[in-house]
Amino acid sequence: MNRKRTQRLWREEGLRVPQRRRKRQRLGDSTVPAARLRAERPDHVWALDYQFDQTADGRLLKLLNVVDEFTREALAVECRRRIDADYTVTVLDRLVGERGTAPAFIRCDNGPELTANALRDWCRFSNAGSAYIEPGSPWQNPYVESFGSRLRDELLAVELFSCLAEAQVVIEDWRQDYNHHRPHSALGMMTPSAFSAGYRSYLQTISEHLSPLGGSEQWLTETTINNQLLSQQVDR
Repeated sequence: MNRKRTQRLWREEGLRVPQRRRKRQRLGDSTVPAARLRAERPDHVWALDYQFDQTADGRLLKLLNVVDEFTREALAVECRRRIDADYTVTVLDRLVGERGTAPAFIRCDNGPELTANALRDWCRFSNAGSAYIEPGSPWQNPYVESFGSRLRDELLAVELFSCLAEAQVVIEDWRQDYNHHRPHSALGMMTPSAFSAGYRSYLQTISEHLSPLGGSEQWLTETTINNQLLSQQVDR
């Protein structure tokens, strides 16, 4: 039976090929719109995202990036063969233990690991809000996307990892260098770690002297001016 006869029989019987239905994507429930959320202090907003790479043998590497949007610190770059929702929660629990507090909000996309019940339960028990970006709108999660782009250009695109262990060591070294030795233009040319330590010291000082808080912009402006004056003195 040729194709034309098959088509004629289908027409005579009124048969049609059923259209394929697109699967409905599961979306996360936001407690605040992602477009309106702006970090105002350290640990106010943590941004999460995943990246992928591979080792020399072609096996998959999955990276979990966690960035503090206010201080620009790379809190974690976890590298494993597989990262699911449960391991994501494990990483967040470890960060909360290290920093002594949970974030007020987490910002992320609608990936299956991030809309799973494990992360929803973690947010509820940690009293952390969630800000899910719109599907196909990575610009609503700009800080971790920018960090991931830098990580890709400076490390993942130029290094060939022989195994998982080598990838974990090299990526962690790069994260430490990024936090402690890489000045950031948005932070007055301070490193993320120095900015975080300086801002926390500033908050502690004003709380001890009960002086009015001028805000992060005032502190950053004063710090930038002081850095410029020191730089000019060194140049002389």
